[in-house]
Amino acid sequence: MPRFSVIVPCFKVQGFLRECLDSVLSQSYGDFELIAVDDRSPDGCGAILDEYAGRDPRVTVLHLPENVGLGRARNAGLALATGDYLFFMDSDDTLTPGALRAVADRLAEAADPDVLVFDYARTYWWGGTRRNVLAEILAEAGADTFTAAQYPKILDLLMVVWNKVYRRAFVAAEGFSFPPGYYEDTPWTFPVMLSARRIAVLDRICLNYRQRRQGNILSTTSAKHFDVHDQYERVFAFVEQRPGLAHWRPYLHRKMGEHCLDILAKPDRLPPRDKAEFFRRTAQMFRAHRPEGAVVDGGTGALEGSWTAYRIRRQTARAGQEAARRAGLVRDAAAARARAGWASLHALRPLDPRLVLYSASSHRGMLGDPAAVYATAREIAPLLHGVWAVRDEETAALLPPDVEHVIVGSRRYLEVAARAKFFVNDVNWPGALAKRPGSVHIHTHQGTPLKYLGADLLDKPGARLGFDVPQMLRRADRWDYSLVASRHAELAWERAYPCHFTSLRTGSPRNDVLVNGGPSDFRERHGIPAGHTVVLYAPTRRDYRRVGHVERIDLARFAADLGEGRTLVVRLHPSLANGPARGAGLAELARRGIVIDATDEPRLTDVLLAADVLVTDYSSVMFDYANLDRPIVLHADDWPAFSASRGAYVDITAEPPGHVARSYRELAWLFASGCWRDEESALLRADFRARYCEFDDGRAAERVVRTLLLGEPMPEPAALRIPGQPAGRDALTSA
Repeated sequence: MPRFSVIVPCFKVQGFLRECLDSVLSQSYGDFELIAVDDRSPDGCGAILDEYAGRDPRVTVLHLPENVGLGRARNAGLALATGDYLFFMDSDDTLTPGALRAVADRLAEAADPDVLVFDYARTYWWGGTRRNVLAEILAEAGADTFTAAQYPKILDLLMVVWNKVYRRAFVAAEGFSFPPGYYEDTPWTFPVMLSARRIAVLDRICLNYRQRRQGNILSTTSAKHFDVHDQYERVFAFVEQRPGLAHWRPYLHRKMGEHCLDILAKPDRLPPRDKAEFFRRTAQMFRAHRPEGAVVDGGTGALEGSWTAYRIRRQTARAGQEAARRAGLVRDAAAARARAGWASLHALRPLDPRLVLYSASSHRGMLGDPAAVYATAREIAPLLHGVWAVRDEETAALLPPDVEHVIVGSRRYLEVAARAKFFVNDVNWPGALAKRPGSVHIHTHQGTPLKYLGADLLDKPGARLGFDVPQMLRRADRWDYSLVASRHAELAWERAYPCHFTSLRTGSPRNDVLVNGGPSDFRERHGIPAGHTVVLYAPTRRDYRRVGHVERIDLARFAADLGEGRTLVVRLHPSLANGPARGAGLAELARRGIVIDATDEPRLTDVLLAADVLVTDYSSVMFDYANLDRPIVLHADDWPAFSASRGAYVDITAEPPGHVARSYRELAWLFASGCWRDEESALLRADFRARYCEFDDGRAAERVVRTLLLGEPMPEPAALRIPGQPAGRDALTSA
């Protein structure tokens, strides 16, 4: 008996069917049967299914003599199923890599629940991907099983059949089946979820829900949407036959009203001539099934009135929304004029020679190089007045209480920006910020460049999708000084940003703590056992994929292959922190304690200091980590594709900071054999540090504060010290 029966009804999907089938058959977990049901499809689906069945014994094909629709086709597949769990897939969707393994592991952990709910991502025809917007419901559910009554938020998720697996014995005992019709998922999902005695969740994206250009069947304009009434009648009948579920009637009554009104409100669902009748039938059912004492809220309350009243109400609401939109535009324009006037007023005042405005990572708080400069300025130059620009109050709440801040766009921000003598940032300031004569803009960057940036992206259209290079260069024209940690960085920045700034060979201020061996409480906070070797995996984004994330390593396998005494820590690229990458398995593995997710750690240096070895692909974090003189391993399995799509200033595989693995097998061998920290690794790392960390001497932040903010002399990094040359700002400036 297989663990899973994957049931895939097929009708007019020949263009997507192979991708769907391949996503199942290529899973690393192979204990399943795939039951494909040809619902008398008029295209080539049947032939494709027979082809797959002919070469893979796990595939069973059922050709129906006539078209019966999605629900009955699922029933036909269900009748053939022998697996422990049922997995109903739509034939244009796909499983994500490792999905069945993750589901199987979670089922075992939860001791075979009745239902397991997992996450999904919408994949759009134009290439975009968006994770389920209610994914936090899965994250908040925890590891224990529950009933819908114990955790009713689970019912807020999309009520579809394909984001769950079902214990076949439970389905058989309850006699669940799919009815015919347009909305067949409704009378399946509600009875199943309300009846399940043990529900578990998996906070992982296991399925890609394809969003076709023409939309799915429920997005088409058709009178078939009237079917929703029949389907809810089935749900009400199910509850009526089970007194133990009577307490769900108010919820289902409200849900039905909201669902039907949502269909009615969409302009492209019902033919105009049918809308009044749809409203009448909905209102009739709403009254017929209203539980005694039920409270009708403002939304569904419209169903207690007439169609005319509802239509007038909708028209009034739309008119009010349009009026509010126009009023908002007027207010925004007036506010913009007021802000411009306020800024202009303060621009008439002299610059404050002690005022320094800091920002980092698009106003995300005290981070990176600007934070290191700020901390050093407070220590050795207390007369300087440092203020942080942050994007909102939520970000401001994360700052230490004694740190002064301004919210970007506020009147106080405009005042500070107009009067500050010094500006310190690791990205460009907003375009609206005008650079006053006499002000000094210090650009720290966000690491040593490996990938093409700035003007070099003009020849890489894929890498600059949505990125305005000329606008970026206009903003870079405001830089006065560009801080560099090596001559490589100096040349790359000056090539990428052909602007009138001066390169300063200061080193990277954020790396001072790495050079000087600063403290880190990361291990203690995450409960890493003493004596464990911490392996940090820090991949970068991929420009040849719109979503930026490509799963290069099976994290669970890598953690297992590392063996006892080693802890795997994962830190995603910041641009991927809030996208589907976390849901592709990382969040679930972190919950189970298989890996530690350090993506949200505010201080990267804390993570680097805690790591005994870095595994990365082409992330610039390798240049920072090299200052610790600890082993680095490159996982460069897609270097040709990466360098061709993004461009690179050096072939990092030819000048690596350590051993290079060009496949997962090589990567695992490096750790199994111990070669990751051998003598050759140390020699490669020494050469790498000499090239790319030459100005990082542990005094970079002090050098910036003394030479740029205070105008004092300061010895240049030892790598550049020339006998007889004066110290100070001039000595730090590139030729």
